[in-house]
Amino acid sequence: MIELELTYLAKYIPDGLLNCPAKKIIDRYLPFESSHPVLRLRKSGEKMELTKKRLIDDIDASRQLEETISLDIDEFEALAKLSAQIVVKTRYYYPYDGVTFEVDVFEEALNGLVLVDIEFENVAAKEKFKMPEFCLVEMTQDRTIAGGTLAGKKYADIKDHFEQLGYVAL
Repeated sequence: MIELELTYLAKYIPDGLLNCPAKKIIDRYLPFESSHPVLRLRKSGEKMELTKKRLIDDIDASRQLEETISLDIDEFEALAKLSAQIVVKTRYYYPYDGVTFEVDVFEEALNGLVLVDIEFENVAAKEKFKMPEFCLVEMTQDRTIAGGTLAGKKYADIKDHFEQLGYVAL
């Protein structure tokens, strides 16, 4: 499946976010030794899956090939024994202006980081999209925010990069 997505740094937590549907997500990125692993073992609520995401071309991070396999509990637990870099977040599904945003509020080591993702049905919808008021800056092409790049880091490791963009931890 080809995923069309834009990612933004949140300027502030939008009104009503904490009342929106949400799920806790634990991502384990493999292999542990990689500086940007592309295999992700995910537990999202009761759903478990293994996903490989990669850029279709090296220029546009908004277009990625995503291959996902659903896992049962035994498969998930077997893979979860592998050494991995971990990211923990709560994903809120925030309706805004006829679109549902995925607002990721990072926890534990990345506490303070809030990213907003918007997925699109087609390129035309993506190209006409306007950044919402509660977002600070588009980050789609910034490899710093890729899940595999964030995995294993602490907010202090990336703080300077985000502060240069005017971001204040939320």
